Amino acid sequence: MPLSEDEQRILSEIEQQLRETDPGLARDIADTTVYTAASRGLKWSAFGFVVGLILLVVLLGTSFLLAFGGFLVMLVSALAFERNGRRLGKAGMQQMTQSAKAAGFRDALGNTRSRFKDRLQREDEA
Repeated sequence: MPLSEDEQRILSEIEQQLRETDPGLARDIADTTVYTAASRGLKWSAFGFVVGLILLVVLLGTSFLLAFGGFLVMLVSALAFERNGRRLGKAGMQQMTQSAKAAGFRDALGNTRSRFKDRLQREDEA
C-alpha cells in the first residue's frame, strides 16, 4: 500500500532531521542493505581461509598437529563462506558485484579506513 502525500511529507521531514542531527548515522543507514552482513561474512571467511592456508603451509614442516589446526581454520572458513553465500543468494551477489564495479576495488573491500577516521574524529570532538 503506497504512502499518502501527508505520510511521505512526514517521512521526508524525519529523514531530513536525521541527516541534520547525526549525519554519520544517516550515511551508515544509507549504505546498509539487506545483504551487508552476508557480504561482510564472505569477506571475513575468505580472509580466514587464506590465513588457514598460510598456517598450513608454514607449519607443515614444523608440526603436523599445528598444520592440522591451519586446516581446521580453512575448513571452518570454507563452511562460513558457503553459509554466507547461501544467505546472500543470487540477487545479493548481483548487487554486490554491481556495487563493487561502481565503487572500485578499494571501496569494494570496505571503507574501513574512512570509518576508522570518522570514529577518531567523533571521539576528538566529544
